[in-house]
Amino acid sequence: MTQIERKNNSRVPLSRRHIKTAIAVGVVAAAALIVGIVPRVHGEAALQKRSIDAQTPVVGIVSPKPAASSQEITLPADVRAYQDAAIHARVNGYLRNWYVDIGTEVKAGQLLAEIDAPEVADQLRQARADEETASANYALAKTTADRWKDLQSTNSVAQQETDQKVADMQAKAALLASARSNTARVAQLASYTQIRAPFDGVITARNVDAGALIDAGSAPNQGRELFHISAGNRLRVYVQVPQSVSAAVAPGTKAWLALPQSPGHHFPATITRTAGAMDPVTRSLRVELDVDSQGGKILPGAYAEVHIVPEADRAGLDLPASTLMFPAGGASVAIIDQNGKVAIQKIQLGRDFGSHVEVLGGLAASAKVIVNPGDGLAGGARVRVSSPQTVASQGAKS
Repeated sequence: MTQIERKNNSRVPLSRRHIKTAIAVGVVAAAALIVGIVPRVHGEAALQKRSIDAQTPVVGIVSPKPAASSQEITLPADVRAYQDAAIHARVNGYLRNWYVDIGTEVKAGQLLAEIDAPEVADQLRQARADEETASANYALAKTTADRWKDLQSTNSVAQQETDQKVADMQAKAALLASARSNTARVAQLASYTQIRAPFDGVITARNVDAGALIDAGSAPNQGRELFHISAGNRLRVYVQVPQSVSAAVAPGTKAWLALPQSPGHHFPATITRTAGAMDPVTRSLRVELDVDSQGGKILPGAYAEVHIVPEADRAGLDLPASTLMFPAGGASVAIIDQNGKVAIQKIQLGRDFGSHVEVLGGLAASAKVIVNPGDGLAGGARVRVSSPQTVASQGAKS
């Protein structure tokens, strides 16, 4: 082999090595380029995503639940006797004796006390004497008138004289009627010296003792109260119902009472009547309930709590009060529509449960309602729903 041929043979493998080296350098350069550019591209994408996420509000959602058909209303109440009366004197005098004390059960007409009033007895005797005088005068006038009528029938006396006798008889009859009326008045006054119970009940106060001076009347500057009586078997319970729930209260509605001295006991009661008008000062409706005294377990004058459970005409949906919005158009809620965007939905409110409200219309049971919607949340905006844990905690807070 010549020298030229050997040189040509040695050049061929040298060119191949150069090519492999170039390829290796290219691969290394490409790898370095990829390693430097790809993380930067990924970082920019992540930064852009975080920027978009930061501009998208995060909200919690709740789903409506069926509202309870009944809502218990608890209100303070005043227990009073079904019949309650202060007993005063109708005549002046001294208390001769009393026969009942506090806590005594009495019947209607039972004698409670007696008043010694001799002036009234004297007036009664005088009235009866005046009545006897008037009766005698009338009898004489009647006899005279009858005689003159007989004489006038035979024209023995003048008609004028007969008419005078008849008129005198009629005047005496009027005087007799007046005397009898006065006698009855004084006799009635004399009967007031005996103080009697006006109805069946319990004596709750006795304010006098034997020998005390009694003045007639019930005005503050007149006679004092002798006894106080209350009917104890049936009781009246008065309660002021707020205007917001007054429509749910009507005669016949069932309720129950709770008393501080009887914890854990429920005393059944029934609403019997309402005032039919709101108190303009408190904006509340006065309601009266009837309750049995349960053998004296409930006493007149006691404080009680009334629990009323009215049935709703129709039950709606239950939502936390924190979902409500009150724009110019009325009560509304913000929901997430099928496209994941915010929609402002106007609703019709029903009962107020405090931390929750009843929705009667304008909202589907499957709606996704946003909790605590901000004032800046507008319809058509995109939002992100928080994690279930956050949603649950927000729902619990609401």
